[in-house]
Amino acid sequence: MVAYQLSVFAENKPGRLAKVTGILKKGKINIRAITISTSDEFGVINLIVDDPEGARSFLEDGGLTVGMKPVIAVVIEDKPGGLDKLIQLLVEENINIENAYGFVLESHEKAVFVVDVDQLEKAQKVTEAAGFETLDAQSLSDIEPFHYMKY
Repeated sequence: MVAYQLSVFAENKPGRLAKVTGILKKGKINIRAITISTSDEFGVINLIVDDPEGARSFLEDGGLTVGMKPVIAVVIEDKPGGLDKLIQLLVEENINIENAYGFVLESHEKAVFVVDVDQLEKAQKVTEAAGFETLDAQSLSDIEPFHYMKY
């Protein structure tokens, strides 16, 4: 399965992230994961959201430059070595990771590692053949929030 990552290109100055989150809030778009990378005057805000097409439309209508590309959202075990198992598989298949980030679904149980790779179809096949679950945009949208217990 394929998920979609939005990349918003913005000046590196106060208020740019607030503009993105404000537009998404107004459009009732839920952010599932976010990373921010900057280089001097400009930056890239990478997002996984519950409605990629809707989010892209809202952001573009708000005057922002947005790219959308397919990525793989791989469910991994949230324990030592969980991520390494996936990374070793990809390196064995000579698949290069160009961008990646992760988030926990359920502590000590499951996490999701989002990978942007140079060989998307091959990566999909090898991860699924190795028994990894991958999530599409709808599956990411359907994720129930993890509730922390207070002690």
